[in-house]
Amino acid sequence: VMAVRNLAAAEAVRQAVLAETPGGSVEVMELDLSSLASVRNFAADFAATGLPLNILVNNAGVMATPFSLSKDGIEMQFATNHVGHFLLTNLLLETMKKTSRESNVEGRIVNVSSEGHRFAYKEGIRFAKLNDEEEYVISVRSSRFPVRFTFFEDKSVTCCFNLALFRYSTIAAYGQSKLANILHANELARRFK
Repeated sequence: VMAVRNLAAAEAVRQAVLAETPGGSVEVMELDLSSLASVRNFAADFAATGLPLNILVNNAGVMATPFSLSKDGIEMQFATNHVGHFLLTNLLLETMKKTSRESNVEGRIVNVSSEGHRFAYKEGIRFAKLNDEEEYVISVRSSRFPVRFTFFEDKSVTCCFNLALFRYSTIAAYGQSKLANILHANELARRFK
């Protein structure tokens, strides 16, 4: 089964695979990993086929895309590259276990990542700031140019500060999604040893 976002584009790939594998069978099913609803629909549709599942390869993804949020409000690279695969794996896990029991052959889950995990934000995965395009950081420092801030009518403070704006990094966001792939694979390996 090929899980694809674009059914029309997948048909050419399907035909090429069938041409190389006479007598083979390739099913094409729609799956948009950036949409949790699409992932759930795919998993339900796959389960309804009754097909066995021996190998799950989580390979689809996007790289260094401009900032955007998925339909579910998750940063697009993280939604597509990690959250979609994570949910898909969890939804198909019982089918894989059943296939393994019935066939007496151990299944495999392959999470494809990249060296891009090395470019994640310095703190790793920024869960608290995952969906932020901009982040303002105020740091207090000594200076001879004090500024008075009034927070409430009767509360104010005088200090000197730096204001820094950190913008979304397409590469660091990609890196954190790839780091999440590695952590997911490690946890699956730990749980199923």
